[in-house]
Amino acid sequence: MKTSIDPVRDYLSTVEREASALPADRRQELLADLAEHIEVTRAERPDAAIAMVLAQLGDPRTIAQTALAEADNGASHRGAAGAPARRGKVHPLVPLLMLTLSLPFMMVFPDLPGPLIGVLFRITGAVLLCTSVHWIAVQKTTGVLLAAVLPTVVIGAWNLSSGGPAGDTPALWANLAMLALLAGTAAWLWRVRRA
Repeated sequence: MKTSIDPVRDYLSTVEREASALPADRRQELLADLAEHIEVTRAERPDAAIAMVLAQLGDPRTIAQTALAEADNGASHRGAAGAPARRGKVHPLVPLLMLTLSLPFMMVFPDLPGPLIGVLFRITGAVLLCTSVHWIAVQKTTGVLLAAVLPTVVIGAWNLSSGGPAGDTPALWANLAMLALLAGTAAWLWRVRRA
């Protein structure tokens, strides 16, 4: 079994090898971006294991495949000035706002169609988050669990178990706690997004 002395160099070598079909300048730009991201992450979190930093970046083969796909799409979608097309079709703020605002919408409009629209916001926000190019799979999964699944389960369990009026004080505190969770998750996702 081969043991690596420098996991960062091995990681970047794998990306380079897998992205060999890219033009040399684009491949070097990709490697420089990855190296810079690794360096910045290690400086921001010196106690983080290098294996964790590399795992958060994603699989080198997937990164190379994504870069190749973007190069193929970019070649056919460049503007007259030669500028590359925008990476994502939806701005990263859209799913975050939809997930966060779903609960206040249900709180402000407790009668139909408020809850229905709030649930549609939550589902649409989760789908847009999952299909976005701005986050890696682990971040998407965490975001959906914290911003869509957990609040739905907690609020559903609260409504089924309490049977009380929607405006009572414990329900208000539960809703505010869920709102804080949604806002915190959205802020975290905004901070860790890819440009």
